[in-house]
Amino acid sequence: MPTSHITPQVTWRTHLSLALLALVYIFAYIDRQVISILIEPIKNEFNASDTEIGLLTGLAFGLLYAVMGIPVGRMADKHNRRNIVAIGCGLWSLATLGCGLATQYWQLLLARMSVAVGEAGGMAPSISLISDLYPPKRRSLAISIFMMGPSLGVLLGLSIGGLIAQHYGWRATFLAFGLPGMLLSLIVYVLVKEPLRGAFEQAAAKPTPSATKTPQESLIRQLLRLWKLKPLRNVAIGCGIAAVSGYGYAVWAPTYFMRTHGMSIAHAGLVFGLASGLGAVSGAIFSGWLSDKLCLRDSRWQLGLPTLGVLIALPLGVAIFVWPSQGFWNIGGIHVPEAMGFVLLFSFFCSWWPSLSYSAVSQMVLPSERGVGLALLNLFITLLGAGMGPLITGGLSDYFAHTHGADGLRWALASIVMLMSFSVMFLGSSLNPYQKRLKDLQPAFA
Repeated sequence: MPTSHITPQVTWRTHLSLALLALVYIFAYIDRQVISILIEPIKNEFNASDTEIGLLTGLAFGLLYAVMGIPVGRMADKHNRRNIVAIGCGLWSLATLGCGLATQYWQLLLARMSVAVGEAGGMAPSISLISDLYPPKRRSLAISIFMMGPSLGVLLGLSIGGLIAQHYGWRATFLAFGLPGMLLSLIVYVLVKEPLRGAFEQAAAKPTPSATKTPQESLIRQLLRLWKLKPLRNVAIGCGIAAVSGYGYAVWAPTYFMRTHGMSIAHAGLVFGLASGLGAVSGAIFSGWLSDKLCLRDSRWQLGLPTLGVLIALPLGVAIFVWPSQGFWNIGGIHVPEAMGFVLLFSFFCSWWPSLSYSAVSQMVLPSERGVGLALLNLFITLLGAGMGPLITGGLSDYFAHTHGADGLRWALASIVMLMSFSVMFLGSSLNPYQKRLKDLQPAFA
């Protein structure tokens, strides 16, 4: 029987592959974001300004990550995606060890850039793999489970990383997280298998001939063609703007709680990591489950839920930084700022847009070009978000420090969160074009 007629199955091996890919993404985000809890000791040792720290935490990572992501996405559409993920995991883990060995600012900058090169092989190939491991009707939840990586990465990276840094120094934190990642890369190579591309689409009602034809074209022509898809273009812009807010917030919020609420590095890492991590994990799982349910009735919910999530998250994010810093709760003997309640809620709703948007893109392009389509979305998220978010926030902090003194970072973060209002506009405008695109492709769940 021809391979194209074999009905694919979801088995225990499928779930194991998803779990391992999710674990890889957790370590990727730990290695990417743990620096946010280490800002103060790094800044003091290298005598760096907030703008220089913004360059270190943002543009140095985001620029290379974005540039490398597109060719790696193209590679993932043509070659073994499992191998790309495993090699990338090993490379970025080795670079994280390099961060811990840096003795000068420029050395740490180069090590951060090397982390970005490795991590470029993680996101797009992984989601492309997951899209072929699960049928469309279960894909949003599967990708949401994978996208718990940032949430759990923040929780583990900040809480554990803060404790390690406080007792053993900031370099030990990088070393502690780099070593397990190298072992994980070997486990992925051994246990994850490469699935057949588009197997579930082939086994179901087939798309129109024009939709199934895989264009033979250069990478530039392919990118220009995909960019002409209105739903993909609007989602990419909307997510890119949301990422500016999200990355600026994620990198600088722990420092804000240390400066404004008088928390230690371990205290801020533990409380902020738990509040944001638990909120985001529950939000990602809930939104993925809800999306799979609602999209059976109306496919527009795939992007309607991200739009709604950002709309609700916006005022909650501003409230974090305008709430009085004097209010505390005492929970189990631990002082918890009242603003952490807004952190929990903000993280819950703000977690809706990443996983559901990646899932939407995976379904609005052909199975044979998911790597490039997802890398194009990732280009905007990383270049604007990871690249510019922390840098813009650091620059605003230095600017507001001249007019608001010690509250400079507070108003910088409040300003950066308000950018999400533009994301609501772009994501909302993509609902009907997205539904039309799915009808053109005649997806299996239509």
